[in-house]
Parts: sequence; structure tokens; C-alpha cells
Amino acid sequence: VSNPSLTRFICAELTRGYFLEHNEAKYTERRERVYTCMRIPKELEKLMIFGFFLCADAFLYIFTLLPLRVLLALLRLFTLPCCGFSGSRLLQPAQVCDMLKGLILVLCFSMMHYVDYSMMYHLIRGQSVIKLYIIYNMLEVADRLISSFGQDILDALYWTATEPKERKRDSIGVIPHFVMAVSYVFIHSILIMVQASTLNVAFNSHNKSLLTIMMSNNFVEIKGSVFKKFEKNNLFQMSNSDIKERFTSYVLLLIVCLRNMEQFSWNPDHLWALLPDVFMVVASEVVVDVIKHAFITKFNDIPADVYSEYRASLAFDLVSSRQTNAYTDYSDSVARRMGFIPLPLAVLLIRVVMSSVKVQGALSYTCVFLFYLGLVTLKVLNSIVLLGKSCVYVKRANMEDKLFEKPSTSSSSSTKSPSKTDPSRCAKPPGEPIEASELKHKPPKNDLLEIDRFTICGNRID
Repeated sequence: VSNPSLTRFICAELTRGYFLEHNEAKYTERRERVYTCMRIPKELEKLMIFGFFLCADAFLYIFTLLPLRVLLALLRLFTLPCCGFSGSRLLQPAQVCDMLKGLILVLCFSMMHYVDYSMMYHLIRGQSVIKLYIIYNMLEVADRLISSFGQDILDALYWTATEPKERKRDSIGVIPHFVMAVSYVFIHSILIMVQASTLNVAFNSHNKSLLTIMMSNNFVEIKGSVFKKFEKNNLFQMSNSDIKERFTSYVLLLIVCLRNMEQFSWNPDHLWALLPDVFMVVASEVVVDVIKHAFITKFNDIPADVYSEYRASLAFDLVSSRQTNAYTDYSDSVARRMGFIPLPLAVLLIRVVMSSVKVQGALSYTCVFLFYLGLVTLKVLNSIVLLGKSCVYVKRANMEDKLFEKPSTSSSSSTKSPSKTDPSRCAKPPGEPIEASELKHKPPKNDLLEIDRFTICGNRID
């Protein structure tokens, strides 16, 4: 430029122009990212609400239909020999699993009577705030680890008890599996009780400092998640984990409210005093989940429509469990998919309700029976609505044909070995035996229906 001057420079800065359409693709992509972030809360909450009711359905099953199924199995067990039954199976496999679940529930509930909730509460209350914060974080890690192993223990028990046996003494192998299952459920129940006691201490502390620290721990989760590389399968696992954590948090809050109401002689004024803290905990969970998923989808260019695929995958589990050729119970399917195992939580809730509510007299037992009928009604209505919604979601995702496919086995097909650098390919969790043929030809798990909660996708479990 000839004869540069300050005046010309200022005039050029004031009159200089540019055209955004020269880079239309870039700005269109940025605008779509903004729209995606705005859609995430709605799409995520749709998935969360659907998953919440799925967990509630599996949880209510323990209290409502499982006792009735156990009674039917006992009736068959005692009546068929009297009728001269000579078939190969005295009980159907599903009835054997129901009997085992009921027996585990009764044994663990009996063992929980020897655990003093009040003593545990006062023992935890005597610790310092920082120590309780560390304990609570350790409990969360322990809960994830024990959940990853717990469903495998239960699945091993169910298969050992129902698999075809050539010799009668082969049934003896059920005993060690049953002992391991009872031990697992009892230990997991104790762990959840300590979590509930810690949360109860946080609610009853005078300055609410522990509750504030525990809520801030949710926001620390954002830092550990949003700046990592995520594939669709990893995000599916995280979504399932968030659903499970949210439902478990609600049950823990229910336990805290029951214990506090019992201490204050069921004074409704104390319930109103608890509600603001309950609302703060629930709101922090929702806000953290929305922020976390919004930034994960933004940084990894994942569209908001992926949550519809996740919802369809969960709906497929529900619909397939209602088929005549179903190979698993729905509650077990939820446990594998989300990591939510209802038995330990049910044991603890029964223990807390039985110790908090005193049932005496005919009127009290009548109220308990009416409450049970209400739970059964709620379970049936919830199941009907969920099944109808699930059929709609499966149809929208064009997954009807998969309902009639047989479950694939590990040795059914051989494909190229997954690359170590490809994070979208999923391998078996450590600890499972791998055949020599699978070492060379390990089929990748790219289908969402093959992704369980604790399946390693890429190089980590989310």
C-alpha cells in the first residue's frame, strides 16, 4: 500500500467487510452443533424417563409378581408328585430361577436383621466431613465393581441350576454357586446401607457442608468425562449408568426420608423440611447429566438422534423378553444392560420399611394387603404402558426382524480381528476365557444390542 497513514488504517478498519457465505459449510456445522446442544436436554430426558420406568418395573417385580410366581412354583412342586408326574422336569427353568431368587431374598433379609442400622448411622456420624466424603467416593467405586461381578454370579447360579444334567450328583454344583450368590447379595446390601447412612448423615448435619460436598462431587464427574474421546457405544454405556445411578439415588432418598420420618414420629412438618434438600440432590443430578451429555455430544460430533437408538435398544430388551422363545427374564436383562441389580436394593428397602413401620392388629394387616394390591396394580399398569411404548420404539427403529432371530453365540461367526486403535470395537471383559480361535478372529461388537453395562468398548468402560 502506497503512502500508509494512520487515517487510512482507521478508515480501512471501519469500512472493511467480509462475507460469511464464503465459508458456508463451516458456519452451518457450527449452527448445527448449537441446535444439537439445545436438543440434548429433551432427548436425554426422554431416554432417562423411559429407563427410569424400566428400572422401576424390574424393581417392582421383586415385591409384586415374584412372590406370586414363587407360590405357583411351590404349588407345582408339591402337587405334581401327588398326581403321579413322571416327566423329566419337575419345575420349568423359569420357576427354578424364581425359587432361587425368592430364597436368596428371604435368606439375605434374615441376615440383615443382625445388622444394626442405628449403630451404623451413629458410627458414620462420628467421622469428620472429609473422611465421610472419601468414604462416599470409595462406596461408589465399590458399588460399580461389585455390580459388575454380581450379575455374573447370579447368571452362573441360574444356568448351573437349570442346565441339563446327565447325573443326579451334578446338581451338587448348585450349592457353591448359591452360597456365592447369597454372599454377594448380602455384601452388596450392606454396601448400599452404608451409602444410605452416609446420605442420611449429610441430610441431618447442621451446616449441610457434607451434603454440599457430595453434590459438588457430581460436577467433578463432568471434568472426568467431557474431555475424553467417546464413541456411540461408550455413550450408550454412560447413559445406562446414569439411568441406574439416578434410580438408585431416588431409592436412597426414599430410605433417608423413611428413617427421618420414623425418628420424628411421622411428623409431616419434618417431611416439608426435608423436601428442599431432596429437591437439591435431584436437581443437581439432572443438571450434571444434561451438561455432561451436551458437551460430550458436541466434542465428539454425535447427533442428538442417537438417544432414540439407545431407547429403541432398551425397548428391544423388554419386547424380546415377552417372546415365547425368550432366553432371559426381563429383570436380568435390565441388570446386564444397565448394571442395575434389584435384589440388594430390594433387601435393604424391605429391611428399612419393616423396621420403620410397625404393623399391629387386623386393620394394619388389611392396610398392608391393600398397599400390596396397589403395588401390583402399579406394576401391571407400568408394564402395559412400557410394553406399548417399546413396541412403538422397536417399530420406528425397524428392529422387528431381530425379535425372531436366535441369540448369537461366541463361536457363530468369524470376522477380522478388531484393530487396537479402533475405539468403536468392543472386546470381552478381562477375566473371561478366550478360545484360541477367538484370539485370531474376534468379532467386534458394533451393535448396541450386544453392549452390556460392563463390556469394554475401545479401551475403557464408561
